[in-house]
Amino acid sequence: MADAGPEQNSRPSPSATVRANNAEDMRRLGVRLGQAMIVGDVVALVGPLGAGKTTFAQGLAQGLGVAPHRHVASPSFALVNEHPGRTPFVHVDFYRLRTRAELPELGIEEAYDRAATAIEWADRFPDALPADHLRITLVVQESGCRRLDLQPTGPRSKALAAALAIT
Repeated sequence: MADAGPEQNSRPSPSATVRANNAEDMRRLGVRLGQAMIVGDVVALVGPLGAGKTTFAQGLAQGLGVAPHRHVASPSFALVNEHPGRTPFVHVDFYRLRTRAELPELGIEEAYDRAATAIEWADRFPDALPADHLRITLVVQESGCRRLDLQPTGPRSKALAAALAIT
């Protein structure tokens, strides 16, 4: 049915769904996933403004061993922030990019080889993602809760999705 190609509106069905009732749940889920991540892992975060992408990334940073005093904020203006930790963490934001031509300047392909990476607004340039990545689509529910649809694209991201889906 749904094509797994890069079109924004055409997505495969999620392999699993996780629920976050509040920001603390979102952060805790990020911590769980961050604890399972290693160098080379890429998480593509997709969802509207205010869905919790940065909150989730803050949890990832904590799970990756980024020091609590490091300020993990949305890299909307810097575009890329790197944080040292048990596993280095590269936090990217595609929101302000206008064209694919801007991507090489960010150096994210090199980051894939030296860090665990989270990319907010990853749906803007899906062809910039490695073949094996975990797409997490954050859906805001009427109740205000968040539904996280997990869509792994390869063996490593399947393992990450399984680690996150454990309740």
